[in-house]
This record gives sequence, structure tokens and C-alpha cells, in this order.
Amino acid sequence: MLRSHTCGELRIEHVGKEVTLSGWVQRIRDKGGLMWIDLRDRYGITQLTFEEGKTNPEVVEQARKLGREFVIQIKGTVVKRYAKNDKIPTGEIELEITELNVLNASKTPPFIIEDDTDGGEDLRLKYRYLDLRRNEVREKLALRSKLAIAVRNYLAELDFLEVETPVLIKSTPEGARDFVVPSRINQGEFYALPQSPQTFKQLLMVSGFDRYFQIVKCFRDEDLRADRQPEFTQIDCEMSFVTRDDVLGVFEGMTQHLFKSIKGVELGEFPHMTYADAMEKYGSDKPDIRFGMEFINLNSVSQDKGFNVFDQAELVVGICAKECAEYTRKQLDALTDFVRRPQIGAKGLVYVKCNADGSFKSSVDKFYSQEDLKGWAEAAKAEAGDLIFVLSGDTNSVRKQMNELRLHLGNELGLRKNNEYKPLWVIDFPLLEWDEETKRFHAMHHPFTSPLKEDIAKLDTAPGEVRANAYDLVINGVEIGGGSIRIHDRNMQKTMFQHLGFTDEEAKAQFGFLMDAFEYGAPPHGGIAFGFDRLCAMFGGTETIRDYIAFPKNTSGRDVMIDSPSPVADDQLKELGIKLS
Repeated sequence: MLRSHTCGELRIEHVGKEVTLSGWVQRIRDKGGLMWIDLRDRYGITQLTFEEGKTNPEVVEQARKLGREFVIQIKGTVVKRYAKNDKIPTGEIELEITELNVLNASKTPPFIIEDDTDGGEDLRLKYRYLDLRRNEVREKLALRSKLAIAVRNYLAELDFLEVETPVLIKSTPEGARDFVVPSRINQGEFYALPQSPQTFKQLLMVSGFDRYFQIVKCFRDEDLRADRQPEFTQIDCEMSFVTRDDVLGVFEGMTQHLFKSIKGVELGEFPHMTYADAMEKYGSDKPDIRFGMEFINLNSVSQDKGFNVFDQAELVVGICAKECAEYTRKQLDALTDFVRRPQIGAKGLVYVKCNADGSFKSSVDKFYSQEDLKGWAEAAKAEAGDLIFVLSGDTNSVRKQMNELRLHLGNELGLRKNNEYKPLWVIDFPLLEWDEETKRFHAMHHPFTSPLKEDIAKLDTAPGEVRANAYDLVINGVEIGGGSIRIHDRNMQKTMFQHLGFTDEEAKAQFGFLMDAFEYGAPPHGGIAFGFDRLCAMFGGTETIRDYIAFPKNTSGRDVMIDSPSPVADDQLKELGIKLS
């Protein structure tokens, strides 16, 4: 070994001990007759001392030639530090150096490798191997590792088997776009990278594996946002002979265990909310329930009063912001501008101030009497000092708009606390959703989700009303995981494909292997997949998953460090039988 200890290991009890350390030069402080060097590795920092007249002159001369990020090995004696540094665990000691060896020199780094770096994101991604040396970044990856180990241990205790599924599979057009991989041996044919191991984990259930999990890479060629990557990681799980509540129980337990063991947070039991209630109360299928401001339907108290904007609307919906009646005109105008942003799309914002004297002040005073506005306040359960905001329009659009306003106000008012966690199971999603462009139904989750038994009869008469036996785990307004009880019957799966617009030939070509497997004793089964990167980000208290991926892509899906994707040589294309237009 090139070291006897790590740079974060030495303490006061090691004083007098001869040690060997290896690491990177963090910083150098040269006061002439006295020089200090901070030596860093993954485990911490140790201060090295070089003193003229005491340290070997050759060693001092060597030390003066060092620069930031040089990799060095030193030998020395642990001594008590004169001026303690309470900010680091090794702050009571330092090393008097007897020997120094340069293991590798370093160019001057393009940015400072410290928590408060001067490097922008693009620069740090280009030199990601340097960025990973920063404590802040390394701690995020250490958290990721800790979570993965905790997940594996928890599921192993419950008899789950970790099984690897193929990475080179068959392309399926349903869902996001596939990444395709050309086959040299089978020219003109392509593999696809898996968007998820969905069909394989179902086949494992048919195989009798009973309980499966995998921390697995998935790939989706879709437009990117800050919280998305073309390759991402799932905690993928499946169970046989279970009901929905069985699945929810196991993974509610896992989530509680992770929060307790890693963050010291007790979550308690997770409430359940139907998709219909979530949309009606919050305008979102992943509501943040850390704060109230539930939607109020104001149709009955606001329409047929001569205000055409409301009279012609499918839905008039309000929220009550407690103790906000003192909002200034400037603040109200800023909120109006917020909802008018193109990405939100509201045409305007109506407000009602509930004054301390019991009167009301509204932006639509000329259309509504004090008595009318009192009716709004009663419907919203608003009190003196509160402020009611109202939007109107078609139901789907106005709910989305009000959801954005609610979350924005939650941030402004400090109601979305980072140290508070409110989990929620959202259940009974629609099985199908109508696509206006293609004029056909699409599976809301995926084609293998089972409808609720009581809704199966509606598949032929009212397919849009059929509820799925599906569920999402939402924490603080973020979807952490989702799953469903699966179809395990060939005829039911065939019916589902028909409703999704598949011909029998298309269904057989793409998923014939699965439907064939269902004829050999497929057990009832269901499962869930957690977004592992999102889970890591939540535990770390940040919004972007990139911070928790060792070598992430940028928002354009590029790896700027290795310059990928990149062209391939003509000879490679020729060998694959591919010609670029």
C-alpha cells in the first residue's frame, strides 16, 4: 500500500505515530520559514507542516515546487496542532514531514476544486472527473451508494431475488422513443435499449420467481428537462400472488425504512387519494400535500351574474391564500403576469380580498355585489385577512393553471418546507387517455396494466371511464415511483391491445411472446418501479437528478466530457449495412 492511513483518519490519539499518506494537494500556504499543505483524499483533509531548520531542506524545496492537485505521497510524524481547526475531523493534529514523493504532477485545473467553485456547469461537466473530486459532489454519490445498499438489503430480507434482464431487446413503438442499436450479424435489423424491463419482469413471474427486483438502467430517447436524462436508473420490482394493497404495503415499508435509516425521519402511514380527487382538489396527479390551498369549485356562486368570462367557462375554480389580504397591487400584478406566461396560458387572474372589517375588495367588483363575494368567501372557507384567487376556462386547462399558481404561492409563502416530507399514494388512474392528434386511445401507464374488475364491462361502452389498477407514490409533489397490477390473461391482454388500436398481427409481432407465456400458467402479479435518481435527489435536498449521476448528460443529451453522441466511421456504417442520407 502506498499509504498507512487515509487523509481523514488521523486523530489526537495518533500523536507520535509515524505514518504514510497519499493524496491530492488541496492548497498551499507558504509563509517563508513555515509552509503548510492541505492533503486531500476521498476521506478528508490532513494538514502537512514544513518548517525551515527542522524539515529536511531537500523536502522543503520539493514542497515549494508543488501545485494544486499534484498527487503526492508523504511520510511523517503525527503531532498536536497548535491552532486547532474545529471545522474538520483531523483539525487537532498535523504532520511533520520527513519524506515527500511526487506520484504525479498536475496541470492547473480549469476551476477551483472546492465546495465554492468558480466553474460553471458546462465547464464542470466537461471536466467531470475533476468536479467529482469536490466534497459536495462526492457526498451526493456516496448518498446514492448508501441508498442502493439499503434498498438491496431491505428487499433481500423479504426474499426478493435480484435478477438482471437483457439490455439489447426488441423495439416497441408504445411509450417514449427507443434508442436503437444496429446488428452487424443480422444486417438490416436492430436491437433497442429497454425503456424499462417491463415484459421481462412479467415473464419472471410466469417463471415462478415470485419476488424480483433490479436496480437497472433504462433508456428513453425523449426531449430532456433538468429532471430527465436519456439514461436513468430504476428500482424495478415485481411480485406474484398479490393485490394492490400487498404491493403498496411492501414499498411503503421500504420507503419508511429508507427515510428512517438514512435521514432519521419517521414518515408514518401513507394516505391514499384517487386520481379523480387529486385532479379536482389540486389539479395534478402528483399533488404536494405539505400545504392546503385546495381547489374550490365556484361555478354555483359565480356564474349567471353577467360576467361573461365566468358564465362561459366550464369551470370557475379558486384557492384561498391565508392571511394574504395585504398583498399590494404590485404583488397582484406580478401573480397575474405569472399565470399569463405562455407556458401556463391563463388569460387573467381574479382576486377577492377579505378585509378585516368584513367587507370584500375584488378585481370584478362591478359584476358582483358584496353579498355575492361573501358567498365566494363562504365556499372557500375564507376568513378576514385571507385572499382568494380565481381562474376560469375549460376544466383540464384551468386545473393545470391553478396548480401552477398554487405551487408558486406555496414557494412564495414558504409553505413547501425542505425538511418536511408528505408521502401520498395516488390510485385509480384512468386506464386509457384520448389522443386528439392520433384520434385513438393510449395507455396512461402501459399496455400491460390491468383495469379494475368492476370497470371491465365499460371497456366496450365507455373506455375513457375505465379505471386502472395502478398507483403512484408521490412525495412533496414529486412522483417517486409508479406501478400497477398487471394483466395476466391472454384474452384480456388481447382486448387491451385492440382498444389501443393494435391489429392482431401487430400485437402478435410485438408482444406475441408475452401473450404466449400467459397460456402456460401465469400467476396474478403486480409491481412498481421507483425513479432511483429522483429518490437520491429528494434525499439530497435538490431538484436536479444530474447531481446524483456520476457522468451525466447535459440538457441536450450530450456527454460533453467524451463528446458523445458522435459520428462513426464510414467503414463501421458499411459493415452494419447502414447508409446515411
